[in-house]
Amino acid sequence: MSNKVFARPRALTDVATHYCPGCQHGIVHRLVAEVIDELDIQRKTIGVVPVGCSVLADQYFNVDCQQAAHGRAPAVATGIKRVHPDKVVFTYQGDGDIAAIGTAEIVHAAARGEKITTIFVNNAIYGMTGGQMAPTTLANQITATTPKGRQEDSAGSPIQLSEMLATLRGAKYIERVSVNSPAQMAKAKAAIKKAFETQLSGAGFAMVEVLATCPTNWGKTPVEATRWLNENMLPQFPLGVYKNANEV
Repeated sequence: MSNKVFARPRALTDVATHYCPGCQHGIVHRLVAEVIDELDIQRKTIGVVPVGCSVLADQYFNVDCQQAAHGRAPAVATGIKRVHPDKVVFTYQGDGDIAAIGTAEIVHAAARGEKITTIFVNNAIYGMTGGQMAPTTLANQITATTPKGRQEDSAGSPIQLSEMLATLRGAKYIERVSVNSPAQMAKAKAAIKKAFETQLSGAGFAMVEVLATCPTNWGKTPVEATRWLNENMLPQFPLGVYKNANEV
């Protein structure tokens, strides 16, 4: 009799997602859910989902969830955590949600050292609304609103959120990872687990930035999109731990 070695995490619902073929949100969802299962915190976890491609994440995570207005997930999570300090509260956000309309919320949540965990999926573009330039769009990257590529003299340079938040004393754990290969997925899961453990220890704010692809709006196949991430996003957004208060 064979043993089951791979199954759906308990923290994921048994429904098909709405994501485009090749989109890596599903991978990140699974990693988060596996961590929730391994830490045995499903019954006390509350997710805050954003406006963006992951707007329906509350239907996929098998935990209590709250929808937030665009960019306001850290503020909503702050309120939930302060009212229910015994709960494990996380936000799941894209680059437009967290680094554009929600910049103030995430900066001040980190500065205050709010005891929440943020999962930030960076695919360098606005996905849900048609592929416009995002705060993380690379220099010269072509998008729906930059048909000749992002020009830094007029649009500025990509925001490196992990580096920025790591300067704040309230931030206790900040790491940038990727899901561009099985080996990197394993590292991403370890980082997500560390971020949740940071909250469980009561240390303060933790964020994991996950580099991911958007084949549809990049106009590429999933394989081409992964190659583009490797060649273009990794040099702009270096992987690694940017803040670990336990090692200071």
